[in-house]
Formats: sequence, structure tokens, C-alpha cells
Amino acid sequence: MTSQNPLLDIADWKTRPGPRGIPSVCSAHPLVIEAAMLRALREGQHLLIEATCNQVNQDGGYTGMTPSDFRTFVEQIAAKTGFPVDRLILGGDHLGPNPWKNLAAEEAMAKAVAMIEAYAKAGFIKLHLDTSMGCLGEPVALPDALTAERAATLAAAAEQAIAGMSGPKPVYIIGTEVPIPGGAMEELDVLEVTKPAAALETVSIHRQAFERAGATDAFSRAIGVVVQPGVEFGNQNVIAYDPPAARALSAALTEIPGFVFEAHSTDYQTEDALTTLVSDGFAILKVGPGLTFALREALYGLDRIAAFLYPGKRSESLIEVTERVLSQEPKNWEKYYHGPAEEQRLQRHFSYSDRIRYYWPHPQIDAAVRSLFATLEGVEIPETLISQYLQASYPRVRQGVTKPFAHDLAIASVDAVLEIYFSACKL
Repeated sequence: MTSQNPLLDIADWKTRPGPRGIPSVCSAHPLVIEAAMLRALREGQHLLIEATCNQVNQDGGYTGMTPSDFRTFVEQIAAKTGFPVDRLILGGDHLGPNPWKNLAAEEAMAKAVAMIEAYAKAGFIKLHLDTSMGCLGEPVALPDALTAERAATLAAAAEQAIAGMSGPKPVYIIGTEVPIPGGAMEELDVLEVTKPAAALETVSIHRQAFERAGATDAFSRAIGVVVQPGVEFGNQNVIAYDPPAARALSAALTEIPGFVFEAHSTDYQTEDALTTLVSDGFAILKVGPGLTFALREALYGLDRIAAFLYPGKRSESLIEVTERVLSQEPKNWEKYYHGPAEEQRLQRHFSYSDRIRYYWPHPQIDAAVRSLFATLEGVEIPETLISQYLQASYPRVRQGVTKPFAHDLAIASVDAVLEIYFSACKL
């Protein structure tokens, strides 16, 4: 592994040949990660994969994985795909007290310190510090000075955890935006773009807090600020990037040399919008639900194909199993999907926010997916059925780019999204 973090000079990428930005793949689904590695291999680029504080932490998170476990999990997929681990960049997203914000601040921050130490020791070299949320008895959103102070505490802990270790030192991302980790909790119509003065103040106040915490060296590796460029998605709508609305924010980068902006929730933006975002200085493009949304489309299409080709072979379809589990265990979607029963049913399966992604590891759903792939194992799926149920992959199959088999079609559906991200980052 190289001794320098490949993201350290990301602000200078625009001045030389090669990528101008990098997609950040925020998913723990093995098929998504496999597709991302295959795409990065074709592109000859590094691959940035990120885990969130709720997804992976020292207590296991909702995936049941610690940071060390997640690294092992990803490296196993790398071995399968032939992706070189020295081109793999692991990141931690929204690292802070969010998973424990129901606790008093001192206790929640102690848990956050333990988490970021675990991430740093496991070799995650991109760390997003997010301490903006209030804990027990505090306001929902904290003052900037307190947020920065807590972020500096976490950075200092990460630096101490890796003291004496070999390998590249982490880069840091500061700042935050709404929605909280997990996605928007309400329908969105318009967004307020981050004011340039607010972005500059975020950098200034964090610089001071890091200095007070004795983490000046860590701040020298702060490369990005999370801002709101005016992109987001709700359950049923996508707010498209409006470049003129973000022009002043983009121009503010000239006042903070060495920094780029990190854009969260870029899922479902067009390739033109993503390309313009990168050109405007939003060099880190986070994408997660958009990838698992595409995977779900593929799995549901394959489910219909299997039902047509082999009626009665499975006792339940994947869609039926998924609906039953989601109905019986609503904790991961009930706060997000509202309205009458039929509307909730629609959103459970087809929402842009893709809360179904939390259920793929569920034993019953995982078994149904395995049964689906077993049913179609070795089956060359007719092009006409691919046209009917997997239209996005049909052109690739006709061109001979994608083989007409279940696993290949699932990967191709995710890759169709990844391809536009990697293309947008090339400019």
C-alpha cells in the first residue's frame, strides 16, 4: 500500500490529466461492491467505498460488522473480482455520536471516540467527522463551535489510535448537512443551498478547534467540506442540481485552497448534473440508495422471469417474501413512509429513499434471493424476457456486453448507475 493517501491532493486533480473527482460508493451490499470493483477495474481507477456510523461500528451496527470486519468483507470481494487492494480506499461516513444520541453527550461522545478509533485502526483513510447532532437534553442541532470542538476531539482520537502504524494517514471531511444518516424523513420540494459564508466559517472554526485540540497535523489533511449544493431526493421525487443556484458556493472554494466540496445524496441525478457538480468543485459524489434501487429493480425483474419460466418451482416469490417481512418488521421504514396503506405498500418497495436496502441481509429475504439465483443458475435468459423485465440491461445484452445470466444482469443493473458516476468524474 502506498504511503501517501491518494485523496490527499484531490483539490489539485483539476490541474492535471485524469479524474477530476471520485464517486463514493456508500453500500454494504456484496453485489453493489462487486459491481463497483468491476467498474473501477475497467476504468483503471481507485475505488472509494464508505460505511456509515449506523451501518458499521464497534458494536456491529445494523450490518453486524465492526470496521475490521467490514474491511475483511470488502477485501474478500476484492479477491473474488481481482481488484487490487492498494487501489481500495475505505471511508467512514457521519462518524460521531449519532448512533448513541439518545445518551448524555459525555457518554455518546465516548462511544463515538471508540468508534473512530476502530475505524482508524482498521485502515479507513477517509473519515467524515459529523458531530452536529444534539444528544440527550441538547438541541437537535448544535452550535458550530461545539460541533467543531467535538469533531476535533474525534480527529485527535483517530490520530492517537494510529500513532506508530504504517500506511497512509487519513484525510478528514468536516461539516454536515441535513438529512441525518439514513435519509430524509419528509417529502422535499426545495432546498436551500449552503451559503458561501457558512462554508468558509465551517473551515475556519474547525481549524481553530483542531489547533486547540493539538490536532493541527490532522487538519493539514482536511480535504473536504460537506455542503448542500441543492441536490436531494425524497420518497417520490428528485431535486435536480441547479448550477446557477450554487455558483456563489462553488466560487467560495477559491478562498479555501486545498479543499473540495463533498456532495451527499447525489443519487438519481443525471450524468450531465453529476458532471457539472464535479466541474463546480463538488469533487466527492456520494451515492448509495441509487445503487441498491437499481439492484432491487434487477432482482424484482429476475423474480418475474423466474416465475414465468418455472411456475410453481418456488413456494413464494422474492417480492412476496419481501412484502411479508417488511410488513411484519416495519422499524426501518415506518418513520419515513406515510399515508394510507396502499401508499405505504408502494413506498416499501419502490421509494427513491430505498429503505428496503436495510432488509437484504434479513435471513428470510436473503434466503429468497439465494433461491431466486439457484432457480436461474446456468439459465440463459431469453432476450425477449430481458426486454420485458430488465429493459435497462437489454441494450447491453444485445450488444454482447452483458451475458444473459442472472448474476451478470444484476451486476449490469448496478453498473449502469456506476458508469455515469465514473464518467462524470472524468470531465
